[in-house]
Amino acid sequence: MADHRDSQVELTSAQTEKLLQFQDLTGINDLEKCRQVLDRHGWNMEAAVHDTFNENEGQPPVFEQPVARPAPPRMPMMNMSPTYQRVYTVARRRPQGWLAWGYFLLMLPFRFTYTTIRDIFMWAYRLFIPDPRRMLYSVVRDPLGDVESFIAKFQSLYGENHPVFYRGSYSQALNDAKKEIRFLVVFLHGENDDQSAEFSRTSLCAPEVIDFLGARSLFWACSVEFPEGYRVSQALRPRSFPFVSLICLREHKMTVVARLEGVVPADELIARLMHVMEENEPALAQVRADREERNFTQTLRAQQDMAYLESLRADQEKERKKQEERERKEREEQEERDKEEAVQRRKEELARLRIEKASTIPDEPEDDDPEATKIILKLPNGTRLERRFLMSHSLEDVYHFAFCHKDAPDEFQIVANFPRRVLPCQGTEEAPQVITIKEAGLGKSEVLFVQDIGD
Repeated sequence: MADHRDSQVELTSAQTEKLLQFQDLTGINDLEKCRQVLDRHGWNMEAAVHDTFNENEGQPPVFEQPVARPAPPRMPMMNMSPTYQRVYTVARRRPQGWLAWGYFLLMLPFRFTYTTIRDIFMWAYRLFIPDPRRMLYSVVRDPLGDVESFIAKFQSLYGENHPVFYRGSYSQALNDAKKEIRFLVVFLHGENDDQSAEFSRTSLCAPEVIDFLGARSLFWACSVEFPEGYRVSQALRPRSFPFVSLICLREHKMTVVARLEGVVPADELIARLMHVMEENEPALAQVRADREERNFTQTLRAQQDMAYLESLRADQEKERKKQEERERKEREEQEERDKEEAVQRRKEELARLRIEKASTIPDEPEDDDPEATKIILKLPNGTRLERRFLMSHSLEDVYHFAFCHKDAPDEFQIVANFPRRVLPCQGTEEAPQVITIKEAGLGKSEVLFVQDIGD
């Protein structure tokens, strides 16, 4: 508790105000936690509020995210075998006619022997030499290059009229289908399989299939001879080729809702895909509605947050202006007080100086003293001062006599009229010794003028 109190004391008034506003907005009761969040965001109220709300909804923070190199897209969570999955398998065509059946039965032992020996040989071969496609994938990892290579090869074999291929990796296709809430059709091509070639030529390249796939789904394809296609085949586990799967978003997972294996004619392919799409369309419609509602809620909340922050900024701006006005008035009042104090100090200093200088003025000589001169001083307010001085007295004595009078200005100079000149009544750096009345050329009776030179 002592540490907590100490940390609170260190906050400035502005930080304390932000802390209380942040607590009111977020509803977090723990003040220390509120302070930690604000510290982490450099006391940026907008950043802290947005990130706190995003954290509560499980979303990544918007502000001050660490800079990192872009990582390849992660594959979304998959459901490979839902209970409602549709599986269609087209068996290989049986022989037609007695001649075909005779040839089939005659070659059956040879095919069985060949297949058995080949499978045993491949099994033994794989014990010592791993599948090169797996090795290439683990070393090279260029899924986009594999897809582009397959598309180029497909076009060279079957022409330019084909469905619009998704030019990206399988993971990218899954993520885009999930983001756009669309169906994803995946086609895996068996490179050395006659049925894959027939299906590609007669079904995939049929104009009605091209139009159907382009309007209703994303279409991704690759050959299992490429590492990317082999990786996808290991995930989807087709039993034969050609293989087509239909994937869509169900229950927050990308789900394989249909599997088609074998040479499916174009019209049947469209019918079966459309049937599965119609079965799953209500689920996708619900996902779209939920997403729109969530986006609307987030947008509304963001607008409310922005309105609150704008109002907060406006209030802070008003408070800042009020504070500036208060500070300005305080400065003016302080300046006025300083001026009054300076004036008062000046008055007190002048009063002290008058008392001090009055004691330095020499005694007035007798009227019949041959060295006496009568000086008449006219003050700015019309007051006449008259006094006798000796011709040997300094002009500074005359100045002090005028200075000590209560009606004399605080700062003045003494001016003679004929000829008009300012008498040097005070010493300077060049002439620190003030001249006498006689040296100034004044006679037995002089009228001098006190001229105010103060501000």
